[in-house]
Amino acid sequence: MDFVENKSIMANLLVAASGTGGHIFPALATVRKMPRDWKYYWLGVPKRLENQIVPQHYPLYTVDIKGIQGHKPLVKILQYLKLLYSSIFVYSFLRNKNIDIVFSTGGYIAAPTILAAYWYGIPVVLHESNAVPGKVTRVLNQACTKIAVGLQESAQFPNITAQITGTPVRNSFSLLQAIPRWIPINDKPMLLIVGGSQGAVGLNNMIRLIIPRFLKVGCRIIHITGKNDPNVGQIQHPLLIERPFVSEISALFQYADLVVTRAGAGSLSELSICCTPTVFIPFPYATDKHQDANACCASESGNAIIIWQHPRMSQNLAITLWKLLGPRLRNTELQLDPLDIISASMKNLKIYDADIRLASLIRDLV
Repeated sequence: MDFVENKSIMANLLVAASGTGGHIFPALATVRKMPRDWKYYWLGVPKRLENQIVPQHYPLYTVDIKGIQGHKPLVKILQYLKLLYSSIFVYSFLRNKNIDIVFSTGGYIAAPTILAAYWYGIPVVLHESNAVPGKVTRVLNQACTKIAVGLQESAQFPNITAQITGTPVRNSFSLLQAIPRWIPINDKPMLLIVGGSQGAVGLNNMIRLIIPRFLKVGCRIIHITGKNDPNVGQIQHPLLIERPFVSEISALFQYADLVVTRAGAGSLSELSICCTPTVFIPFPYATDKHQDANACCASESGNAIIIWQHPRMSQNLAITLWKLLGPRLRNTELQLDPLDIISASMKNLKIYDADIRLASLIRDLV
C-alpha cells in the first residue's frame, strides 16, 4: 500500500463508500495516501461492488440500506425509518470501534454514516466528484466538517466552503502501462468503446450501427460492453474485440487514439490523467442529469465531444468519429491533428495529486 509517513497521533478512520467504482476507487486511492499507523474500517452495502474489492485491502462491514426513492408517502416513511435505524447502527459502530474521523465518497451508505458521525460529534469529510452534487451532499453538507469536490462547478454551497481537490484515481492511470497482448496490431488507430456497467445497452446499440464501416478501413476497435448486453457477438471481425469487463482499463486509456464512453466523474478524471481524446455519451437516466453536467465540464475545459444518446444520433456519431479518426485512418499528415488538439486540452481537467490533497484534508482534522 502506498501510505505516506506521518508523525501525527494514531487515529481510527471509517471510510463510507459503496455501490459503484466511482465511489469506491477514489476512496481507495485516498486511503493509500494516509498514515501507516492509522487503523482503517470500511462501511458498505451488501451485494454491491465493494464486497468484491474492499476485503482485499481493509475490513469491510455492511449495512442493508437503500436510497430514498419513490413518491408514495408510505414507501418514503418506511425508507426514512430504515435510514434512522441504519444511522443508529452506525452510531453504535462508531462508538464500539472508537472512530475518530469519517471519510465518505458517497453511495447509499453515506447518509446514515454522516448522520451518525454528526450525532456522535466527530469530524466528517465528504467528497463529491460530480458536477451536480448528489442528494446526500445537498441535504447533509452542513453536517460535514469539510466538503471536497472534484470539479469547480460543484463547489457552490451556501454555508460551507468546498475545497477543490479533484477526484483521486488509481495509480495505474498515472504510470505507463504495457499494452495488453490481446489487442489487435496494425498501423491504424485504436477506438475504445466503454459501455460501463450501468445503461450500457443503449450506448452499445448506437455504436454497433456504425462499427462495420470503421472496421472496413482497418480501425482497431475494443468494445467493453458491460455484463448485460444480449447482442454481444453479432459482429465478427478480427479487428474487433468485445469483452464484458477488463482489468487493463488504464492501459487501454493510455493507448487508445479515441475513447467513446459514459460521463461518470471517475471516468472523466481517469481520462484527463491519461490525456485521452474522448467522445462522451452521457447516460440519459443518471440521477439529476449529473452525467450531462460532467460531460459539459469536459467539453468546456477539455474540448471533449458530447453526443446525446438516441438511435437517430448514430449518424452524427459516425460523422464525428470519422472527423476525428479519419486523418489517422488515411495516414494523412496534418499540422493540427484533431485528436492531438483534444488530448492537449484534456490536460486542463486533470489534477495529478487529488489523492494527496484529499488525504491531507482528512489528516488535518485529527
